[in-house]
Amino acid sequence: MSDFRGKRLAALQARIAALEAGVRTDFGVLPFDEASLDERLPGGGLPLGRWHEVVAEGLEVETSAAPAAFTALLAAPLARRGEAVWVVRRDDLWAPGLAGLGFPAGRLIQVCARDEAEALSVMEDALSTVGVACVVGEVETVDLTAGRRLQLACERHGGTGFVIHRRPFGGQARRTSAGSAAATRWRVGAAPSEPPAGEFGLGPPRFRIELERCRGGRTGAWIVEAAGAYSQSLLEETADVAHPLRLVAELGDRQLAPASERRAA
Repeated sequence: MSDFRGKRLAALQARIAALEAGVRTDFGVLPFDEASLDERLPGGGLPLGRWHEVVAEGLEVETSAAPAAFTALLAAPLARRGEAVWVVRRDDLWAPGLAGLGFPAGRLIQVCARDEAEALSVMEDALSTVGVACVVGEVETVDLTAGRRLQLACERHGGTGFVIHRRPFGGQARRTSAGSAAATRWRVGAAPSEPPAGEFGLGPPRFRIELERCRGGRTGAWIVEAAGAYSQSLLEETADVAHPLRLVAELGDRQLAPASERRAA
């Protein structure tokens, strides 16, 4: 019982501190409009006014192709509400590719930072700026201190941050801290696409995503696709569009299990 009271007291103190600092802590959510996803997230959608982690495995840690595309799809609805800042260390972000995914490239402000410390500093400044709806930063690690600073910056004006964990020049992985101040953590990889029924060629880009951590929510794993990617409707900047990510299936679906598992069953 004392532990429960201690947690409630800590939560109350945090709310009082936020009020005294003149910041809000609840900026609503951005729903995916997919029940299987939204029911795992607190409030029924991606929490706004918070920052989120996107991680990958293998070569994607260096190239960050799938994580960057997935993040652009997550951030696209927010970028239509204000300016979007994308902080990189390697100057290889391709704006036309983002536009093809439905990201409003006309609202994009790209910043190339010299090192990770500068990248985090730019993210913090951008999140604290009026009119900036979302900020994406490509850095390898975010310690607890830097994470808390990002969160305070998010709360000043309700901006939403996305940190793509990336080593843009390769090399050995740095040691990371065990904790994180992020609201969610997504592990992203590419998945095979499928053309529409009766057609040949490639279909919309697909991603295998795992919600590894979610404050106040539940974890899960899915296959999603960028519905309508590179179509004319997404290239046109409109204020009211559906979320660009569409659920294909949960990874619990036996049809999506590895072939070795299906044979064993």
